[in-house]
Amino acid sequence: MTSLALDSPAAVAVAEEASVSALLRCCVREIAGPRGQVGYEEPYVLLRVAGTRLRARAHGGLALRFEGRPEWLENDSWQPLSADLLVRLVETELGESEAEGNDEFGAQVAASRDALATLIAARREVPPPADPWLASEQALVFGHPFHPSPKARGGAGWLRYAPEAHASFPLRLLGVRDDVLAEAGDTGALDELGQAPPGYSLLPAHPWQLELLAADLAAPLADGRLVDLGDSSRTAVPTSSVRTVYEPLIDRCLKFSLDVRITNCVRKNSWYELAGAVELSRRLEPVFLDLAAAFPGTRWLPEPGYRSAELGTRLLEGLGVIVRMGPWSVCRPGVTPLLSGALAAGRQGAGAVPGDVPGPADRPPGGAPTMAGWPVADPARWWRAYVERVAPPVLDAYFGHGVVLEPHLQNVLIGVDAEGLPVEAVFRDLEGTKLVAGRHDLSGLPGRVAEALTYDAASGWNRVVYCLVVNHLVEIAASLAGTGSTRELWAVAGEVLAGYAASRGWPRPLSDLLSGAPLPAKANLSVRWARSADRSAGYVTVANPLATA
Repeated sequence: MTSLALDSPAAVAVAEEASVSALLRCCVREIAGPRGQVGYEEPYVLLRVAGTRLRARAHGGLALRFEGRPEWLENDSWQPLSADLLVRLVETELGESEAEGNDEFGAQVAASRDALATLIAARREVPPPADPWLASEQALVFGHPFHPSPKARGGAGWLRYAPEAHASFPLRLLGVRDDVLAEAGDTGALDELGQAPPGYSLLPAHPWQLELLAADLAAPLADGRLVDLGDSSRTAVPTSSVRTVYEPLIDRCLKFSLDVRITNCVRKNSWYELAGAVELSRRLEPVFLDLAAAFPGTRWLPEPGYRSAELGTRLLEGLGVIVRMGPWSVCRPGVTPLLSGALAAGRQGAGAVPGDVPGPADRPPGGAPTMAGWPVADPARWWRAYVERVAPPVLDAYFGHGVVLEPHLQNVLIGVDAEGLPVEAVFRDLEGTKLVAGRHDLSGLPGRVAEALTYDAASGWNRVVYCLVVNHLVEIAASLAGTGSTRELWAVAGEVLAGYAASRGWPRPLSDLLSGAPLPAKANLSVRWARSADRSAGYVTVANPLATA
């Protein structure tokens, strides 16, 4: 399949442009911006990296959507900017200013670009799912717009499991002998996937993960602690995170471990995250009941149980599967859940993907915008409804309940009615959800589980503001506005947020936000350059769009 991408000039060209755009955004945010080397001369954003002048036609405010090819100045003449040249400039700039170099960085950017070309070519060969929610899950072709290698994938053979390539595949079923079964919470839905032998319990597994764990699995398969029961009778559909799949036979999402690096992290369920998911689901049930009563349309996807095998830490984590409710089961009839990331994705300055579905900001000249193909007749009304569904429950979870939700674009589904108007918000993925330290009694939990479940108040607020505003609302506003100004949209958002702030007595952090205090933005380029774990990522400050609304 890789040769397909290399033989597809259109896919290669789009992948190159998308890679330049993503890395250039990182340069504006993390290199040139903090050094005072960014300026604006309509319609261009101008910056310097390693002493070289760069420019790009930009719109979308903080989202930095680019039109056309970014350029660099050579001998008083503007030339097209390539990903390879931009990588060399970044390496020069950071190599001079940081304590250590990074001889892996260029290869990671190139690998991400090649993977993107492969995905663009491959997704044209297979139609998207008929289910609009699943189609939206598989629509994140370009990945994180502010990441230097947004489609980095570790391991081999990944394409057949890639959601962006419209993949689907049967899960592998294992039997776990009951004396080595590890589980907690409600896992009964897993038993509906097949029939385990007497004395065994059924354990679904991601086939890619079984390939990665083959050497570790040999002994327990040989001595009968595990048995291989073959493929499931139905195909599962990978969602946007790659390792979480939807299993239609049981109407559940199953979150697996994958011992490969995807973007920033090796995506495995650590033992304390398995236990933490069940604990959080128990604690969050009354919280979301309160949020739904205060903010109608608020939904969430509980993770009521996990199952694995007690065969040492590596296999406990590697075979661990977290059961998550599916979105159709929590949305009311007539409401269609759509991934917020798909609504925001647009073309991100990368041009159209040949043969792909329309993007959020695609519209005929003078026509109304669409969001993931849903028409938006009144953008201001649509935006107000969107912000009202998403922002107040996130803020109230923090201020009212001491809960830090992680509402970035891959963790929120928007339920739209028959007219495409947002009427529900579905929050999911408890891995990033935390409890504010000091507001919850965690004394009965193992120390590592309690540690993984908590943030101090300041760290929690930074995470809320970054995920909600910088990662999420900024990108949705840019897609909705297209090439126009987002100022009117941010004025509407300010009204919604001020209404909530007034109901809570204007808490200081929210007052500062509405007054235009700079925002925290996650430093993805810096953490990749430092080769650090994603949890070590810091923040840089960026302009607050509410300040000029």
